[in-house]
Amino acid sequence: MDEPIPVSRAVDGGTAKLMPDVDRARAWLLTVDGAPQSYVDLDDPAHLEFEYARRLAHVLDTAAAPGAPLDVLHLGGGALTLPRYVAATRPGSRQRVVEADGGLLDLVTEVLPVEPGSGIDLCRADARTVLEAAPPAAADVVVADVFTGSRVPAHLTSVEYAHAAARALRPGGRYAANLADGAPFAFLRSQVATFATAFAHLCLIAEPAVLRGRRFGNAVLLASQTELPVGALARRTAADAFPARVEYGPALDRFTAGAAPVRDADAVPSPQPPGGAFTIG
Repeated sequence: MDEPIPVSRAVDGGTAKLMPDVDRARAWLLTVDGAPQSYVDLDDPAHLEFEYARRLAHVLDTAAAPGAPLDVLHLGGGALTLPRYVAATRPGSRQRVVEADGGLLDLVTEVLPVEPGSGIDLCRADARTVLEAAPPAAADVVVADVFTGSRVPAHLTSVEYAHAAARALRPGGRYAANLADGAPFAFLRSQVATFATAFAHLCLIAEPAVLRGRRFGNAVLLASQTELPVGALARRTAADAFPARVEYGPALDRFTAGAAPVRDADAVPSPQPPGGAFTIG
């Protein structure tokens, strides 16, 4: 069998590359303009290389009884890492993946096709447009992992967007977003304040070094109208290769103190990462 070779292609968001992992036979890394986007192992979809993906998977793992199917709306497709994970760990799940970059979606489905009968439906559209058009209370989980380059688009950061996410979720459903920021956390703090206008319970999951402001990095924002399983999430994230901390309650209130919710008229993208924070060769 021929060895897999890297694939590079111009897509709507820049230059996308799919690079095979020399250590895993059918595993691939997706980058866009040098920024890592996704990692997929076609032989083992439950293998999650990126820590932020593991944290989002912990959210999905605790959203229902083990193995029970979920209805999941994924905003942002990448290489379809988490949809493949859910299909493998929760057979029978119904998943809709929204990806605005049609060229990227074409590349991924061509080189890394989804198994027939996976229950994964792919949609080329703007994430917010689809979210706002979604039927009320249709999803168990909404996962937002949308980046233009290395930044979260402004229209996915506002009070209006947060309320659209809350509307799309069933009672007890969860919204989980992959975000990125660094000290003094103006963006991340504003996101907590923004989503607090639409959800009763929130937490942040991130590495201690990120939360202490020692480096720029990813943080998962989790929101729900019902109490979150912060104990279970804390145990799972603490056991990861790069342990994370779950901030909630008074600690999260202190983190967010003074931050104001952001409306559409004032929304801005997440900050540009410092040089070399995420980019690889």
